[in-house]
Amino acid sequence: DEYRKKIEEKLTLDSEGRPFRMLIFRGTQKSSRKSNRLIDELRKEDAEALRNSITKTSRPRRLPKREARILDAPYLMEDYYSKVIDWGRNNVLAVALGPALFLWKWENGKVKKLLQVPGEDDYPTSVSWSHDAKTLAVGYMDSKLQLWDAETSKLVRNLEGHHRRVATSSWNHWNGHILTSGCKDKSIINHHVRVSNNVTSRIKAHSGEVCGLKCSSKSLHRFTDHCGGVKALAWSPHQVNVLATGGGKEDGCIKIWNVQKGTCIHSVDAKAQICGLEWNRHHKEILSGHGFSASGDGNKLCLKKIPQHDQSGRSPDGLTVATAGADETIRFWEAFGPSGDEDSVSHLAGLVSLKTSLIR
Repeated sequence: DEYRKKIEEKLTLDSEGRPFRMLIFRGTQKSSRKSNRLIDELRKEDAEALRNSITKTSRPRRLPKREARILDAPYLMEDYYSKVIDWGRNNVLAVALGPALFLWKWENGKVKKLLQVPGEDDYPTSVSWSHDAKTLAVGYMDSKLQLWDAETSKLVRNLEGHHRRVATSSWNHWNGHILTSGCKDKSIINHHVRVSNNVTSRIKAHSGEVCGLKCSSKSLHRFTDHCGGVKALAWSPHQVNVLATGGGKEDGCIKIWNVQKGTCIHSVDAKAQICGLEWNRHHKEILSGHGFSASGDGNKLCLKKIPQHDQSGRSPDGLTVATAGADETIRFWEAFGPSGDEDSVSHLAGLVSLKTSLIR
């Protein structure tokens, strides 16, 4: 008890033995500095801006009700097994119209004819930009596979090996000199475009035409869940081990695969031919282009139902999708909007950090 009394005296009495109280200092107008008031105002502005940003980004994203631009595309081939449109990293769209192949610049709308195939029985059936967007691989109905210089409009070389229509090709991401092509002769060929004997390997494991190819790195699996031709393939930009595939009219399903485990993660019955797949790299979404449907519910795009388009290609910025349809038009859709959440919040966080540092 004596000890407790001594402690209380020390805490409640001043040096002269008089009791004191602890008061809260609230300051006066005279003692408040203008700089402190300014910092308080800046913090209020940041808080308000952050609230507005959260409110703004929480609103549902609006999908386009119509196309942003339409191009006439006479003689565009209506063929499920061909890939006649590709959008390069140079922001140039390559499109085959009948026996001719054209290059269209997104920025200024300029059109250049790259090539014209002589004769009536031959025409381009597949186009694929290289990753540096300098070279265009063009496959043909009569089994040719050529490389064209897009800047000079000159033929670089012919790649031998196929014997029927070349329906698809894809450049290797890790070695820009390797081009893989698929053909109606049921074969897949890996070409080294810089050596005289271009065929480095040939794979014959399919029982039908190879009409869709997308290159990745490791893992080897055989997926047999589809019950129709598989043309549409797209690697996820969010997870490197995820692949989306779409089946033809006998199948009508979109399947998402884990290629490391060899398992099907998800399957969606679209009840229509899947002609093209494009991932949205700003959101975890996939856009599918649908063709023929026995139920009459085909010829559309999903995310959004848009009629009469079956092939697709994505712009380099990942925001705009180009579709080619049987009505001989190419349409551009601003379907993939950026999220905006991370940019706006990090920008505000930077401002708050900057302004707070003034009082350190």
